[in-house]
Amino acid sequence: MSKTIFRLGAWPLALAMAGCTLVPRYERPALPVDAQYPAGDSTAAKDAVELGWREMFTDARLQALIATALENNRDLRTAVLNAERAQALYRVQRADLLPQIVAQGSLSRGRTPAALSPPGSAVTGSEYQVGLGITAFELDLFGRVRSLKDAALAQYLATAEARDAARIALIAEVAKAWLADLALREQLDLARKTLEARSVALTLARQRYEAGASSALDLKQVETLVESARVATVTLTRRSAQAGNALRLVVGAPVAPGADTSLLSDQPFVANLPAGLPSQLLAQRPDLRAAEQRLLSANASIGAARAAFFPRISLTAAIGSASPELSDLFEAGSRNWSFVPQVTLPIFDAGRNRANLRVSQVDRDLAVADYERSIQVAFREVADALVARGSFEEQVEAQERLRQGQADRLQLAEQRYKAGIASYLDVLDAQRELFDAEQDLVEARQQRLLNLVDLYRALGGGLREQSGGA
Repeated sequence: MSKTIFRLGAWPLALAMAGCTLVPRYERPALPVDAQYPAGDSTAAKDAVELGWREMFTDARLQALIATALENNRDLRTAVLNAERAQALYRVQRADLLPQIVAQGSLSRGRTPAALSPPGSAVTGSEYQVGLGITAFELDLFGRVRSLKDAALAQYLATAEARDAARIALIAEVAKAWLADLALREQLDLARKTLEARSVALTLARQRYEAGASSALDLKQVETLVESARVATVTLTRRSAQAGNALRLVVGAPVAPGADTSLLSDQPFVANLPAGLPSQLLAQRPDLRAAEQRLLSANASIGAARAAFFPRISLTAAIGSASPELSDLFEAGSRNWSFVPQVTLPIFDAGRNRANLRVSQVDRDLAVADYERSIQVAFREVADALVARGSFEEQVEAQERLRQGQADRLQLAEQRYKAGIASYLDVLDAQRELFDAEQDLVEARQQRLLNLVDLYRALGGGLREQSGGA
């Protein structure tokens, strides 16, 4: 009899393994973008995905901030936990492919009244049972369970890719918040120095006015410049404090204020990142891989919806011992077994299965649209960064020349004023233009570095910590 039970437990597995699948054949959608980027490409440097973030961002202070953020940022922590949850859900769904064997034990005790008892007297009896059982194991003849398992696996892989995408985005956000903090502190330092210099000039202007060597208009012009510098200083102080708060938020831990003495002009970010072809983004960017996994999950769900139209066969079986006395439970002749196959065939469900199938098909179409949209967004991000890369280089160089020109102009204006061949208004105008040029130069340098960060992120860089290591 034990051999018979073994066969009864083995043949459902064979049937399940031989079952068919109703999942539509998957074909990756065609790229909804051009075959090449509109800007020229560079092949002189390492690919972004192979370039570790410690190689991209070589400043020790920035590296420490990124490392801290990877440990403490709550958004990244949420992405990691979502991936772990999806993995656990996949394991739950995968477990349905195999029969669940459980140990069972029970005691039932009851009294039969005399009117219902064959002996004609009331009978009180007990029944003890112990054994192993398989409960409602579905034979996956049409691939319903496997389709659900495949859908859960794709969802897990999508969340794992989303976790990697969150890591890349976090590294870029830390770098950009740090650059914003540096830029505002540089601009604030310039504003404070300008305010100090203009305050000294105001003292001299008052002395000249009181001595009758200058007009009231000259004095008012200097006072106006001083207040303008004061407004800039107050504004930049507020913005710098807010930038520091933003940096602490993205890092997820306290950041020592004023501990960074880095300058934007000292940042040697890798500038000549090769972009490659748009088709390479499918393998480089985790967010695109996540979108494709969501598409695969929706495609597998169609197979499960189709299988719902076909019969569902489930098996329940048990083998063990039963006895009216506990002491006789394992004696000879106490063995019992049961085998209960069940077939469920949908006949009338008021269109439920057909509606579920339509829902799964629409979900697949939505996933296709989301996948194509993700590719288009990624293409634009890379294309925009490539177009801006060269222009920012030219802009910084032009702004540096402009700043130097304004400094030379101020020097000449002061010399002409001292020589008595120019008014003090020329000096004041040159001071104002130089201050604006210095502020604009800091902003241009910041925008150039932000563009390099955006390009690095858009190309999928940031998963590796350093060259040769993940």
